[in-house]
This record gives sequence, structure tokens and C-alpha cells, in this order.
Amino acid sequence: MHDVIISGGGPTGAMLAAELRLHGVDVLVLERDPEPTPLVRSLGLHPRSIEILDMRGLLDRFLDVGTPYPQAIGHFAGIPSPHPVHLDSSQAYVLGIPQPVTDRILFDHAVELGAEVRRGAEVVGFEQDGEDVTVSLADGSTERGGWLVGADGGRSLIRKLAGIGFPGEPAHIEWMLGEVQATASPDEMAAVTARIRQTERGFGIGPTADGLVRAVVPAAAVADDRTVAPTLEEFAARLQEVTGTDFGVHSPRSLTRFTDATRLAERYREGRVLLAGDAAHVHPPLGGQGLNLGIQDAVNLGWKLAAEVAGWAPAGLLDTYGSERHPVAEGVLTSTRAQAVLTSPEPGPQAVRRVLAELMEFDDVTTFLAEKVAGTAIRYDVGEGPRLLGSRLRDLPLGDGRLYERLRDGRGMLLDGTGALSADGWAGRVDVVTGSADELPAPALLLRPDGHVVWLGEDADGLHAALLRWFGAPDGR
Repeated sequence: MHDVIISGGGPTGAMLAAELRLHGVDVLVLERDPEPTPLVRSLGLHPRSIEILDMRGLLDRFLDVGTPYPQAIGHFAGIPSPHPVHLDSSQAYVLGIPQPVTDRILFDHAVELGAEVRRGAEVVGFEQDGEDVTVSLADGSTERGGWLVGADGGRSLIRKLAGIGFPGEPAHIEWMLGEVQATASPDEMAAVTARIRQTERGFGIGPTADGLVRAVVPAAAVADDRTVAPTLEEFAARLQEVTGTDFGVHSPRSLTRFTDATRLAERYREGRVLLAGDAAHVHPPLGGQGLNLGIQDAVNLGWKLAAEVAGWAPAGLLDTYGSERHPVAEGVLTSTRAQAVLTSPEPGPQAVRRVLAELMEFDDVTTFLAEKVAGTAIRYDVGEGPRLLGSRLRDLPLGDGRLYERLRDGRGMLLDGTGALSADGWAGRVDVVTGSADELPAPALLLRPDGHVVWLGEDADGLHAALLRWFGAPDGR
């Protein structure tokens, strides 16, 4: 009997398993694939995800193998910002890193924290009652858990068996992404890119840090079976059709398909079954937000589900996962739909693209669009108050350290600049850090484990109410 079973060991499932393990939850991750996939389905991490990795002590591992691209922050639908973009973050860059590397680091992190992971374990069904969930595997065995989380991708079996609808639009556009070797020189690739991008949106090619070539090209049509990867011949032929050359591509390491299919789960919970990551939402790849959205789902859900398992969750806490993350996903679907339309070569979308490029001459417009992609503008509805309430708090210097260094155990935090407040009774759930009020944007702030502000001010009664709402009844009462 496990506290939580996670179906799917990709980045969302691995991050969720690690978050649960920070709170001592017994986690079993069931991953269908017997070996890690080499396929590249994501190319980078955005500022909010990078902040989260910093909060959990993982950022150095990613920086060691990734490449920061500050200039990529201002891109929207491939339209570069005409000026630098200044985000309210110490991590204002896109970290270029292929998904297999991200998968490996998050997987290792979960295992280091004690998560049990089984590869080659395909989930084929489940049954739930009011007490637990019984999961059936392809080998005929079963596993029981108190909760089941479907992090099993856009074709989620867990979502389907739970009876959760997945409304939206089917695919109309497809892109192919390849990591290959090529005989063409970088100068040749740059020359073709400069020429073709004026007429063919969604095409790009260039060398990777490890000596290969990464290319993306629009497909001629949406494949009948998108679970089947494109062949090298298909990929090369399409490059030839679009650009007039196939760049001498050969020896592929990864070939994958992406589409503009756009769907959002009607709800994120059915009884003891929850959804996270692509199982809850799929959308066009523009802006590279899918993996980032899944990591952020996991960090929102992890501590709330752990509180439910531990028995101290206040009423309705777990349901705030869906009420908070569903609107965020809706916003991402809106943004990526718009970006996909702006890649069309048709006169109407191209006219809108030109107008948007002119609007992006204004700093406020570019910053607004950049924050949407970066994830730094997310604000949850935690009650009436100033803009900071419900928002994530940026990293701050605290004494001889930093705020994000203090959040690595996954607990809440009271930042008390008054020296007169207390979180007695919530030890183990909320850490208290006192310091100078000059370091803080308010006299005192209460943060959730995901770094979002749920109270600020200096009123002890208001603090007590927020502690009860987000961290349950105090110990022994």
C-alpha cells in the first residue's frame, strides 16, 4: 500500500514524486517505457521553472549542462523584442536544455529523495473507492495507493478511465523536429534560415552544443498516426521542399512530431485520481511552455497532496490545485493558440503579426507578453489585497543568504520583518525567518511551499487566519 501512485515518469511525474518525498510521502512511480527516451520534445526552461529549480536546490545541475539565452525572453510567436526585456526575476533568461537531460536530472532527484520508480510498468486500468485506488498493470499485477496521479501525457489513459472530458480542437498543423548530423556548414544553415524565415514561419536550423544539428520544419500535413516518429527520409524530403536543400542530414539521434492540437481537461480531479502535466492540457509548441507548465503543476500539487496524506490539510486545500492551475492552463492555451495563428503565411495572420511587431516597440507590451511565457506573472486567487498577494515572491537577500535557499525543504515560510509575529504550533509546516523589514516588500509575508504569497502585513489576527487556511490547525489543537 503506497500513499501515492504516479502513472508516468516524465518531468511532471518525477518533479511531483520529489515534491511528495520532501514531506515523507511514500511514492511509487510507474513508467511504461523500459528505458529513458532519447526523443527531444522540449528545448528549454522558462524563468518561473528556473526559479522553482533554484528553490529546490537543483539549479546548479541544470546550469552545468544548459545554455542561458537572455535574448529569448522577449520572443513571442518568433517575433524578437526590439529592446531588452526586464523581468522581475533574478533568472531572466531561457535555459536551453533538451528534454532528455531535464528528464534525467529530475528523475535522479526523485530517486535520491527516496521515490520508488519502476520502468517497464505499464498501467492498463484502475478502480477507486472512498479509501484507496487499485492500479492494474500489463503484467497482471496490481498496486494499491491512497491516491493516483495521471502524469501519463496527452493521450492519458488515467484521464480517459476517470471519465474526465478533454474538450478542444484537433490538430490542423504539424511540425517535425530532428536532432541529426548534417554535411552543411553553419554558414550555409544561417544563410538558408535568413532567406526562408521570411516566407516560412516555423522553420529553423542550427548547430547544437554537442556537435549535432537541430532543425524544425512544418510538415506538409498532419500525420494519420502521430505516435509514429517521422523517418529520416520523410524529414529530409520536407526540408528539401521547404528550403530547397536537405542540408545533408543523416544519422538522427531524435525525430519527433508536434501539432497545434489544443485541449484542456474539464477538471483536474475525480475522487482520488488527479491529473498533472500533459494529461491535463495539450497545446501548440510555440513558446515551449508544455514541460514548464507540467513542472509548475507538480509544485502546486505536491505539498497540497502531501498535506492530505499527512492528515493536516484544511478543508478544500487539495481542490485549490484544480481551481488555481486550470485557469493558468487556459491562459497558456490562449497564448499558444495566438502564436500558432501568427505563424501562418496567410495575409490576415501576417497583417496581425506586423501590427504586433509594431506594438512590441512599447516596453510595456513586450514585458506583458514575456511575462505570459515566462510564468512570472501568475497570480492565484487567495483573497483581496495588493498585487503581491497570490503572486510568487522573487528571490530576495536574507541576511547572509537568499530566500530561495531557505525554501529547499518544501515548507511554508513566515518572513517576519517586525520581530513580533509567530507561527507557533505550525513547526514542521512553516519556517520562520526574521530579519530587517528593509529586505522585504511588506512588514511580514507568509509564503506557501511553492513560493506564493498568501498573507502580508503586520496584523497577527490576519496571519493566524492565513495559517489556518493554508496550513491547517496548529499541532495539538
